[in-house]
Amino acid sequence: MIAMTPEVRIDKYLWAIRVFKTRSEAADACKTNKVHVNGSEAKSSRNVKEGDIITVRKGAIRYQYQVLTPIDKRQGAALVPQYAINITPQEELDKLNAPNETIFLKRDRGTGRPTKKERRDIEKLLGL
Repeated sequence: MIAMTPEVRIDKYLWAIRVFKTRSEAADACKTNKVHVNGSEAKSSRNVKEGDIITVRKGAIRYQYQVLTPIDKRQGAALVPQYAINITPQEELDKLNAPNETIFLKRDRGTGRPTKKERRDIEKLLGL
């Protein structure tokens, strides 16, 4: 029997619906203001109830979930849609596929150091 309560701590809930791998990761995210409930910052002891909107920032993406049923036991991935709906806007999900536009160049693992020609190309690209 799965224990369903009217309210559950946010760190337990995020762990139970598999947003975070461990409960301590969920608590750390709350401590560093990466978790909001209904638009306000949430400490790990904050209780969530049915209908709450949870926003979780992971990297550059802000995921949003709507609480269907508060749950405090970890669920299998197939059962998660019974307890939460992922309502993340499509423009946030598009950030996952955005090209890396950083100054760091990505080299395949095991290719060794760049050749002299590759170094010249890199310097040209960086404007050095």
